[in-house]
Amino acid sequence: MQFHLKTQLTQHLQQMIRERDPYLASEGHFYVREYIRQQLQPWGSVITDEFQQTGRTHQNLILNLPALSKSKDSIILIGAHYDAVPGCPGADDNATGVAVLLELARSIAEHPLKYPVQCVAFDLEEYGFVGSQHYAQRLKQQNQPIRLMLSLEMLGYCNSNPNSQLYPPGLKYFYPNSGDYIALIGNLKTIPDLINISRGIRQTKTSCEWLPVPNRGMMVPDTRRSDHVPFWDLGYSAIMVTDTANLRNPHYHEQTDTLETLDLDFLTGVCQGLIVGLRRV
Repeated sequence: MQFHLKTQLTQHLQQMIRERDPYLASEGHFYVREYIRQQLQPWGSVITDEFQQTGRTHQNLILNLPALSKSKDSIILIGAHYDAVPGCPGADDNATGVAVLLELARSIAEHPLKYPVQCVAFDLEEYGFVGSQHYAQRLKQQNQPIRLMLSLEMLGYCNSNPNSQLYPPGLKYFYPNSGDYIALIGNLKTIPDLINISRGIRQTKTSCEWLPVPNRGMMVPDTRRSDHVPFWDLGYSAIMVTDTANLRNPHYHEQTDTLETLDLDFLTGVCQGLIVGLRRV
């Protein structure tokens, strides 16, 4: 299981790690978007959610997966962004998140959860969460209840050396000083889910820490840095799953954000842990 999962994740990364800013590397951006579509298609119809930005049409890609039984209206939404900043191959940010999204889709399609699941690949996260903001507002207008939104944001960088993990002011006294865990950051209403998902992740021998934040994360701006933010702002339960980005990874938004810098065993453990953890929700 673990070897097969690691192989699948590696294959996804090899396809997606390339410059893919939608304006300055549009060929790579198009390639990655169509790769995601192709990988999701075996599990159901992939819906294209279009939105406009600076006179151009952009796309979120959505796969709906049915629940174990038809009794639940609330969805679990799992999202990851597929764009990258200019000049960066975007291995950790965010090919890792999308690779895990693709494998969660496969796992959930084969073994459904208690809730219906939407797997969403968001565009334009790097331009201020434009794709996720568009989609969150659309769901709000449709009065779609969301059991939980999970944003997969940089999942593959690990450093077990002492003092390799930085923190926003005040947090270093409560968390490890080595960057070898995955972090779950949620708004207050997600505390039961933070506990359950973290237990699932730890069950697969991957270290996990969690942080609940009040007031939409306004007091700790570093918690407001991915596609969960539009969902927080609209009052939904949402959790960011992250390796903490530049608080740990020196290659963040650099040309050096490449496959070679990732810890693929760590990434595989995170993916396995999320598969287990989501079944506790």
